[in-house]
Amino acid sequence: MRNFQDHLINQEAKVRDALVALEKLAADAILFVVDKDHILLGSLTDGDIRRGLIRGLGLENRILDFIQVNPKFIRKHKYDIKDIVRYREANFKLLPVIDSQNKVCNIINFRFLSSYLPVDAVIMAGGRGTRLQPLTDAVPKPLLKVGDKAIIDHNIDRLRKFGVDDFWLSIRYLGEQLEAHYGNGESRGISMHYVWENEPLGTVGAARNIENFGHNAVLLTNSDILTTLNYEDFYLDFLEKDADMSVVTIPYQVDVPYAVMETVENLVTSFKEKPTYTYYSNGGIYLMKREVLRKIPKDTFYNATDLMGQLLKDGAKLISYPMRQYWLDIGKHDDYKKAQEDIKHLSL
Repeated sequence: MRNFQDHLINQEAKVRDALVALEKLAADAILFVVDKDHILLGSLTDGDIRRGLIRGLGLENRILDFIQVNPKFIRKHKYDIKDIVRYREANFKLLPVIDSQNKVCNIINFRFLSSYLPVDAVIMAGGRGTRLQPLTDAVPKPLLKVGDKAIIDHNIDRLRKFGVDDFWLSIRYLGEQLEAHYGNGESRGISMHYVWENEPLGTVGAARNIENFGHNAVLLTNSDILTTLNYEDFYLDFLEKDADMSVVTIPYQVDVPYAVMETVENLVTSFKEKPTYTYYSNGGIYLMKREVLRKIPKDTFYNATDLMGQLLKDGAKLISYPMRQYWLDIGKHDDYKKAQEDIKHLSL
């Protein structure tokens, strides 16, 4: 994925410099003109330069004489997913993302991104990984390699493909290695923050300590999952059903080899011949409204199942999102071995 800085050019640059930059961008040939503070001033393409030359401008003219002064953009933390879908369907190739001061903070490139979801992502990565010992004795489980990169890199890169760029990492065991691996996230085009667990806080407890989410929806996921989940569809389903929390669920079928009788006080009311029953288990990936996290007690061991139980008790809307794509929880050595084979055939 290209660094968004490649698309930025200072207003003081010459048109000749812009042509060189556009040539390097090849299929992504569009520049966004900024001032010294990275505030967006306009956009520039080969076509804009050509039209300027036809009007009598020259290569030594100011770059501001050639630009489109009202480019489309996305306002960070202030946009709707419908805006993204509309631009994508209108065949926009690139869109700048600007912050509250109009500074360019990212570029949406639909050649590389499937979407740009308005969510914060919290990744739970503090566990000891005891079932994978001795592999996890010196390396935290999220940093174990699957194929050519770490398990957690597969997770984060998948989320990045859907435009998620605000990340929070809950860490404890060997957390320093994860901090060193990502830093502040800038080199990967994301924002990475850390939440340290002084004591184990369960699968969602640490998320209660995050106060400054930028979006109204929070995606929380375990760090040891390998998946091709379509995060945009997951998010749109969450919105459509106006849920307080949505849980990715994994369907399991149980085949009963005999006829099953249904009875009431020993009276047979019906029977099914060799029925198949489908059950749904927790997939470790959740979407929730930001305010749902306020229900988690601070500094308390608290699991996602505890939160779901509280929501049901409160009469909130908890929904299931049945998994339709690949999903694997890398918890045991057999799972890790399977992941090494599966990754050869997955498009993450």
